[in-house]
Amino acid sequence: MAKSPKRSGDEAKPDTPSAAEIEAIIHGTHGDPFAFLGVHEAGKGYVARCFIPGAETVVAYNLGGEEVGQLIRHNDAGFFSGAVKLDGVLPLRYRATRGDAEWTVTDPYSFWPILGPMDDYFIREGSHLRLFDKMGAHPIKHQGVDGFHFAVWAPNARRVSVVGDFNDWDGRRHVMRLRRDTGIWEIFAPDVRAGATYKFEIVGPHGELQPLKADPFARRAELRPKNASMTTPELEQVWEDEAHRKHWASIDQRRQPISIYEVHAASWQRRDDGSMLTWDEMAARLIPYCVDMGFTHIEFLPVTEHPYDPSWGYQTTGLYAPSARFGEPEGFARFVNGCHKVGLGVILDWVPAHFPTDAHGLRNFDGTALYEHADPRQGFHPDWNTAIYNFGRQEVLSYLINNALYWAEKFHLDGLRVDAVASMLYLDYSRKEGEWIPNEYGGRENLEAVRFLQQMNHHIYGSHPGIMTIAEESTSWPKVSQPVHEGGLGFGFKWNMGFMHDTLSYFARDPIYRKYHHHELTFGLLYAFSENFVLPISHDEVVHGKGSMIAKMPGDDWQKFANLRAYYGFMWGHPGKKLLFMGQEFAQWSEWSEERSLDWNLLDYAPHEGMRRLIRDLNFTYRSKPALHARDCEGEGFEWINADDQDNSVFAWLRKAPGEKPIAVICNLTPAYHERYELSLPAAGRWREILNTDAEIYGGSGKGNGGRVEAHATGSGWARAGLTLPPLAVIMLELEQ
Repeated sequence: MAKSPKRSGDEAKPDTPSAAEIEAIIHGTHGDPFAFLGVHEAGKGYVARCFIPGAETVVAYNLGGEEVGQLIRHNDAGFFSGAVKLDGVLPLRYRATRGDAEWTVTDPYSFWPILGPMDDYFIREGSHLRLFDKMGAHPIKHQGVDGFHFAVWAPNARRVSVVGDFNDWDGRRHVMRLRRDTGIWEIFAPDVRAGATYKFEIVGPHGELQPLKADPFARRAELRPKNASMTTPELEQVWEDEAHRKHWASIDQRRQPISIYEVHAASWQRRDDGSMLTWDEMAARLIPYCVDMGFTHIEFLPVTEHPYDPSWGYQTTGLYAPSARFGEPEGFARFVNGCHKVGLGVILDWVPAHFPTDAHGLRNFDGTALYEHADPRQGFHPDWNTAIYNFGRQEVLSYLINNALYWAEKFHLDGLRVDAVASMLYLDYSRKEGEWIPNEYGGRENLEAVRFLQQMNHHIYGSHPGIMTIAEESTSWPKVSQPVHEGGLGFGFKWNMGFMHDTLSYFARDPIYRKYHHHELTFGLLYAFSENFVLPISHDEVVHGKGSMIAKMPGDDWQKFANLRAYYGFMWGHPGKKLLFMGQEFAQWSEWSEERSLDWNLLDYAPHEGMRRLIRDLNFTYRSKPALHARDCEGEGFEWINADDQDNSVFAWLRKAPGEKPIAVICNLTPAYHERYELSLPAAGRWREILNTDAEIYGGSGKGNGGRVEAHATGSGWARAGLTLPPLAVIMLELEQ
């Protein structure tokens, strides 16, 4: 009803509902149950109609517990109706009996809608930026009754019901109300409590019953292999991170030290019995570890709900739900809060490019290709056997953009690393001729995906200035990390996949051949400042037969460790923010597997503990020296000293920042030991050796410059120094005065 009923006596006409409508209710085929069930005018009074399967008698009561009418059973399946005496406010409660059993049902059809015309307007316009507060399942008190409001987008469905353990998974009992302007179905389900499991039962446009669907906006889900959505309270967290968030919102992130520890939450560490840690257990171990190691951020592989462990979270069926593998959503909020209290940022890998085709997921959600394209040349991803979001549909854009805003607002995330951006940007990605459809101009660029990424970055930076977005983009698409108003995609940073590819190619070679591939380490500086780059040594480099980082290095064990230490020294001295996948900081030998914990026992051995100490010292050196980070993304922060000594495989450059002492980075990438290597430095005087990857504490040979180097003026403006270059090592020098 649209308004509260007035007081009525016995004036109601006898209710004689048609047999056809009763049959439609019983069989779940009624086109508009809200027009038939619940309370309705009948003459000068009111009648109530309800469907309570299994009931033999039904008595109606108001919320005050006063009996207002006894209903008549019209069908043995459980359809009842009868006159009721009403005084003021709906809703009704029914006391049902069957034999000695008695139970109470609050009538879901005697409640008014929750969504309003302004919601409809903004949803249709595509400008609703708080859909996560409207869609899905939310606990509310409505017309004096506690329960959950459910809302789901299924514009082509003939019927949508919410089913769960609160209604015996019976799709006839909570058939939802269609808001025809938006295609959204909603219902207030009274007396539903937090922790209930539920899905949506959908009848497609041609009457075909779909597989039960999980809630696209569910904020919690069952632990796999179960896959139902779960009702959950609104997130309540006492946030203690004002200083952390204020800092990141007030500075230029490009000029801050950013060193990211990439973590797969399920396999960083595990309990002794092999089971996964909860967020609280992880907080007690991972946060202190990252603080001690000097990382500035933790980046998690996707922790959104997903059914298949070996997908690592990249095939998600619950974009709004932290995975049940690690406990309740509140645990993740506590983890983020704990990170922020000690100055650690938290970045989440985010997957808006595609979604899995599991029956309970988004695929053919309402019996049609709703979230994806119907044409497999646009809607199916051949690499991952997944469905591709239809970025041309405004409702899909709103779903994804709201998800980015949701993580930033509700969980205070510091960043989103957007997965597989290249696959989004190109219509012919991993496709042969004839397997893709050109854009409106005949090109291969996915213009709809471009608009989505620009809108997403525009909205998230506009409402959360302290956040960062990072693109995993492997092509030469221009201006990925440039502002939208300048024609860019609007990301804050971009992964430098070229750096990863070229440097790994170089360091995997036997040092005797490196002089023939000198350009693999110098070429990257030609484009190093074309984007705001993150240098990634990610999980992708240590799986699928690629081996671990230490296993990639050539030579005997000593040389492998020396090569890897030099590689890390090269990377931390190179322009760009840093990212390192877990386990590589202590040189785990085995390839990463999501099925087990890292090999933490290796830290009992000196070479591995030495590697860990090196990463720690690299991080703190990088953070404490503005010359190493303040111009990571700008050409003025870098200058070659020597880029041409391919015969010795020696590289030397300066890292600089305005008003700061420069730091010289010198790399000797062969086992040859140079006792006096002549090198120019920009100023005469004493240069202090602030880092040496060959130091004994790191497992090296201990060769070096005794802590300092004297540079002598030459009259040309630069000074000359004779350096000791340890084998397979990187040293960093800082001018003392």
